Amino acid sequence: MKKLMLGNAAVARGAYEAGVSVVASYPGTPSTEITENIVKYDEIYAEWSPNEKVAAEVAIGASIAGARSMSCMKHVGLNVMADPIFTVSYTGVNGGLVFCVADDPGMHSSQNEQDSRHYAEASKIAMLEPSDSYECKEFTKKAFELSERFDTPVFIRLSTRVSHSQSLVEEEEPIKQPLKPYEKNIDKYVMMPAKAIKRHVVVENRIADLTAFAENCEFNNIEDNGSKIGVIAAGISYMYAKEALDDRVNYLKLGMVYPLPEKLIRDFADKCDKVYVIEELDPILEKHCRALGIDVIGKEKFTLLGEYTPAMIKKAVFDEEPAEFCEIGEEIPARPPVLCAGCPHRGTFYVLKKLGLSVAGDIGCYTLGAIPPLASVDTTICMGASISAALGMAKARGEEFNKKLVSVIGDSTFMHSGITGLVDIVYNKGANTVIILDNSITGMTGHQDNPTTGYTIRGEETKQVNLVALCKSIGVGSVVVADPFDVKNFEKVVKAEVEKDEPSVIIAQRPCALLKSVKYTGKCKINDNCKKCKMCMKLGCPAISFDGEKIVIDETLCNGCGLCFNVCPFGAMEKGE
Repeated sequence: MKKLMLGNAAVARGAYEAGVSVVASYPGTPSTEITENIVKYDEIYAEWSPNEKVAAEVAIGASIAGARSMSCMKHVGLNVMADPIFTVSYTGVNGGLVFCVADDPGMHSSQNEQDSRHYAEASKIAMLEPSDSYECKEFTKKAFELSERFDTPVFIRLSTRVSHSQSLVEEEEPIKQPLKPYEKNIDKYVMMPAKAIKRHVVVENRIADLTAFAENCEFNNIEDNGSKIGVIAAGISYMYAKEALDDRVNYLKLGMVYPLPEKLIRDFADKCDKVYVIEELDPILEKHCRALGIDVIGKEKFTLLGEYTPAMIKKAVFDEEPAEFCEIGEEIPARPPVLCAGCPHRGTFYVLKKLGLSVAGDIGCYTLGAIPPLASVDTTICMGASISAALGMAKARGEEFNKKLVSVIGDSTFMHSGITGLVDIVYNKGANTVIILDNSITGMTGHQDNPTTGYTIRGEETKQVNLVALCKSIGVGSVVVADPFDVKNFEKVVKAEVEKDEPSVIIAQRPCALLKSVKYTGKCKINDNCKKCKMCMKLGCPAISFDGEKIVIDETLCNGCGLCFNVCPFGAMEKGE
């Protein structure tokens, strides 16, 4: 049966049809829906791991035990799992092992535009790159075959547009994949130096075999349209090129982007007078072509930044403008990202801004605390860095600076990579204050459970991490739980904790306003007590605005959380029906 599928859902379907047994991931846009769709298949064990490194290690362990396994992450998550990735390249696999990494050109939900193809080359692991949902499913199935055939893990590289666009996919019956026998093999799986040095030889021989395979494999194809202009592309860039250039050029579509063929590319280029390499982000294919002595046109015509479009490609290749299209005759108002109405983090950032504190931030919804009018967050680096970086800031600038400094980190991010930073503060005699924003869910990626929620990926009850007990067990003497919507008390707590000459943790505990269990009643409205002081405007609530004459609450946006009640000094806020 054929049906429209997201690219991510098609990857999940491909894993199911390939007979995968174990999938371990950490949610991260644009990869999250792969594992969320895996859960639909009861035959597969699936988990949200605390972080990507753990997820990779679970998948590697399952592979060594004889099962086909997979781990999925976004591009920055690949950085977190890099350690085991580079080593499993040496050990090879038992059951097929696939890592799905989704890049984010344009940084729709990311802190950088990293190109994950570099990891394939650096770790010497084969990488496939599908261009639509059909290929997402087929390439996933083939990746497991490739993994077992060449005794290697395999990367599947996606991008935001491939992950989140839909095309037709044909569903097929899954393969009944038995567990492969497990045998103790110290030479293969114990990567102490004496063993690893021998496995490096295996890796280099494997890359030579894969390079030969790339010359005639089903993933790499030439489309000869009788043109003297050639285009080399992969993934979504190929789809953009096809839309822009149609059959006016020849195409070399590369579905296997590492290792890359040599003779196939030379033969394609020899038949063309001019060859364009079209690839988003870094010039990986272009540099390979130039290393082969092929004169190609690449980044001198195409940007290193962001996503491409068919119009951009048509202009670069044929110097043609896109067809005219209708435009709205007025400017569309900007819609900057903003914390949701009722967001529990708003109270925290309101207090931190009021107190004039420096704030080391982290990755999550709460990164939006950097945007005016809250404008509280000073730094955002990577998962967990809010805690470690704040320790560095305090050690560099001294005690007085530290008394005006806090870290903010979400509950899921704390479990991901914040715990070790807190251990570092305690162990190295820091006196930092850490605020754990406990909103009872992993918010930014779409409400996934994590070890602090007490539920698994399938919604099954499990042991719930006790953040208070955990922090105290590390050696934090002062751990306080406070509601950030109780603004006066929360301000009092923050003032007290930053003054302490020891590590302290404040758990800002209030659930995400979008959780189904959160049911605020009524809508907020403004009464005659309003003095137009605009104190409520400092919250940055999307439901509150000033129309030039008076404060207005938009009832279509207000969810009745009541935070504005707690900052209005004149009692001008009240609940309506």
